[in-house]
Amino acid sequence: MSVAARLKDPAFWAEWAALAGLIVLVIVFQALNPTFLSPGNIASMLVAAAILIILAVGQTFVIATAGIDLSIASVMTMGAVAFGLSYTAGWGLGPACLLAVAAAGVAGAVNGMIIAWGKIADFIVTLGMLSAASGLALILADGKPVTIVDAVLLRLSTGGLGIFGWTFLIALAVAMIAHVALFHTRFGTHLLATGGAPESAAAMGISTRRIKIAVYSISGALAGLGAILLVARVGAAEPASNTSFLLNSVAAVVLGGVSLFGGRGTIVGPVIGALLLTALVNGLTLLGVAQFYQPLAVGIVVVLAALMTRFQK
Repeated sequence: MSVAARLKDPAFWAEWAALAGLIVLVIVFQALNPTFLSPGNIASMLVAAAILIILAVGQTFVIATAGIDLSIASVMTMGAVAFGLSYTAGWGLGPACLLAVAAAGVAGAVNGMIIAWGKIADFIVTLGMLSAASGLALILADGKPVTIVDAVLLRLSTGGLGIFGWTFLIALAVAMIAHVALFHTRFGTHLLATGGAPESAAAMGISTRRIKIAVYSISGALAGLGAILLVARVGAAEPASNTSFLLNSVAAVVLGGVSLFGGRGTIVGPVIGALLLTALVNGLTLLGVAQFYQPLAVGIVVVLAALMTRFQK
């Protein structure tokens, strides 16, 4: 197919919608505000996108199996509280980090086991976990933020290599590992088969139940990693969950071209989708647009991306 024919093909634009949207946003915002592409602002955007990238990667594994994890933001909050309480109790930074990832991973595994073995819709199960994890975080923290002051966390949130902050580099490493796992391992092949044709996958001897449990566990563990980066960035473990992380994680996956019906996945797409959403919010902020207009803009972009998925092959 010639270049001209590909450019006329709606499927081409559906596949590259996130990248095209990001390029357009960069051009528009740079024209309206020359500081948009300044090194300082680029570094700020990359750091701001790091947590969303990690959550979007976890959400990608789930959605590629035709599921969805509505509890990812609340599980991250619970992991942050577990991290904060254990650290202030004298556990030390390393054990506190392990507990945050383990606690969030266990919550994800519970989601997966109930969905796989109980045969209950993922929407209902993860919606229940959303409430349960939020409530548990509030109970454990007594509804109060857990302040954490640590030199290592401070360097993690402020240091880096040039414009690439440590948190962004961690997110990039997670995305690279996830890409290898999804496209260059047997697990990834079984995952996509489970999402695309679960009956056929089961007939070939693939344990679709184990795959379901694994992807929700991965989503939870990555939420735990996101919790550590969030605490490092904020300087405290906030017990109140931020639902924007949930909405934007799903939005990044949709923008990235991952099929909501399963069987089709990519890691690069959701990463670009996360960068697009971050750039959109950052650009609107630089232009002085009121903050309560920003969710409206994000919603419009997501709906347009969802419409584009109709043309995916």
